[in-house]
Amino acid sequence: MNRRKTGWEREEQAAAYLAGQGYEILARNYRCPSAELDIVAREREYLCFVEVKYRHSNRFGGIEGTISHEKIRRICKGARFYLAEKSISPDTPVRFDVVFIVGETFSLLKNAFSYVGFS
Repeated sequence: MNRRKTGWEREEQAAAYLAGQGYEILARNYRCPSAELDIVAREREYLCFVEVKYRHSNRFGGIEGTISHEKIRRICKGARFYLAEKSISPDTPVRFDVVFIVGETFSLLKNAFSYVGFS
């Protein structure tokens, strides 16, 4: 199976997992000039930007540390673009979550990282 198809399938599964956790899925694979956001969702009062990370196994170590600082910067740029494009109030609480999938096991890390600004 190719990587793109696997990624798409895992993002589908992650969206279903999040829905089961009470999230309302607003967008999937949201693209803007500088980023792609895997999932945008609402959980209670939070607007959540969710990154999906998948590994077949933990054979080469855990995946918790696999999101680079540059990836975080791109996600934050994408979030900023999404908020502006959708005219979302700056008072809306925002959170960055990650769904980790190892094999068939799902885990959710809420508030995985903080917003990284740009200077």
